[in-house]
Amino acid sequence: MTGEGEVFGQPDTLEAGFAVETTAATVADALARATKASTRMRDVLVRGGVKKDDLQTSQMSITSTRKDDGPITGYTVQQGLTAKIRNLPRAGALMSATVKAGGDAARINAVSFAIEDDAALLAQARKMAFADARGKAELYAREAGRSLGRVVKVTESGGSGWAGGQDRYAAADASIPVEPGRQRLSVSVTVEWAFTAPQPRQRR
Repeated sequence: MTGEGEVFGQPDTLEAGFAVETTAATVADALARATKASTRMRDVLVRGGVKKDDLQTSQMSITSTRKDDGPITGYTVQQGLTAKIRNLPRAGALMSATVKAGGDAARINAVSFAIEDDAALLAQARKMAFADARGKAELYAREAGRSLGRVVKVTESGGSGWAGGQDRYAAADASIPVEPGRQRLSVSVTVEWAFTAPQPRQRR
């Protein structure tokens, strides 16, 4: 039988996908501009309390631009930086300051929320999922005139839900509004039981 368990918790971590994008006539110039903007953004995040262990380069690309399939007219550099922000009350202001530091080259590709320590919530979801599976199994056992025996096999799968988007935000002076909402944690468990042997009928 397959059982489902679902719980909700308050997110305590935000992961933001920052990026810079610059275009120039030469690779060296485009790369230099991107590096400067990315460094300014990183420095703002660090000064804002983001640990260096929570910063990770996530993208690096250099592409050329052409006019009507003709000669190369310039080069575009993209650099990505993923930041894990643990202070949610300051997340909006910090994101705004980071984007402002990057100027017109700054981008935000995506944001996501998470619960850092979800062990207790997942344990609760697992109990609910197992109880759901047991209830179904007991119903079928009764209908078959049998009872449940030992558990033969347990297989788990799970996931989490997050409400967010993939919008890109340009630089802004105002604090970016951040609404963590609720984080959904779910567990699906498939449990196999053995039926006990049917009791022999007593002879009259």
